[in-house]
Amino acid sequence: MNRPDPEMATALKQAARLNRDTSEPCSLPNSVPAHRPSNLWQTLRDDVRCVFSRDPAARNTLEVVTIYPGVHALVLHRIAHRLWRFGWRYMARLISFFARLVTDIDIHPGATIGQRFFIDHGCGVVIGETADIGDDVTLYHGVTLGGTSWNPGKRHPTLKSGVVVGAGAKILGPVTIGRNARIAANSVVIGDVSAEMTVVGIPGRMVLPKSDRRITAQGIDLDHHQMPDPVGKAISCLLERIDDLEKQIASLKKETPHASSSCTTCNDTCTEPAFAAELTL
Repeated sequence: MNRPDPEMATALKQAARLNRDTSEPCSLPNSVPAHRPSNLWQTLRDDVRCVFSRDPAARNTLEVVTIYPGVHALVLHRIAHRLWRFGWRYMARLISFFARLVTDIDIHPGATIGQRFFIDHGCGVVIGETADIGDDVTLYHGVTLGGTSWNPGKRHPTLKSGVVVGAGAKILGPVTIGRNARIAANSVVIGDVSAEMTVVGIPGRMVLPKSDRRITAQGIDLDHHQMPDPVGKAISCLLERIDDLEKQIASLKKETPHASSSCTTCNDTCTEPAFAAELTL
């Protein structure tokens, strides 16, 4: 009977140990990134403190802790997410369901959320299972981070650190929103957004870089009322082009341009519905 070679046995043991050491970390699909602290209490304290730098209406810690639904939803999500990672899926979903009943904010326990996350007002916010949110992100009411596929896997957005999403905006699919980008209210984003850019419209268009924005001392831009209108600008350019072409045609025909058109002295009659005159009779 042949006895095994001791050197070969030692080599096999070392290979098995190396394989085990390299494969075990990969078996944790929801491992916490190294830059995010595992101390739940410290994380929650940071979540409460960040409210004062983003909401002028916040007056004291007691008020923030007791009557801010965005903070309540985030606290419950922090707990549910840890249960989700440890395999307590039903209990995590139950806590998420309770949070939605209390706060009207629906955050799937599988969603990954970074530090100092703030949901202002919070009503109607939806965050999907595979959403990945960085640090110092701000969402307003009515925001949806939704998916566009029924297939498992990554199907929800990724928001890098410093992103601000305005009220009613929808970010759909596995798109990536770059660092410090700003999504205007009621925009619908279905594509990747570069860092430092502002997005407006349906579908969302990148229109304003960081150099043209007014950033506060806290590094947050809240000038939602100063959003550019790319559609209105395009229409204005078309009107100017049409006016220029009409002048060129009149010059070729040696005619005087009609200066007394209804558009020159607009009285808004063309904007009224056809049945308006009948109603006044």
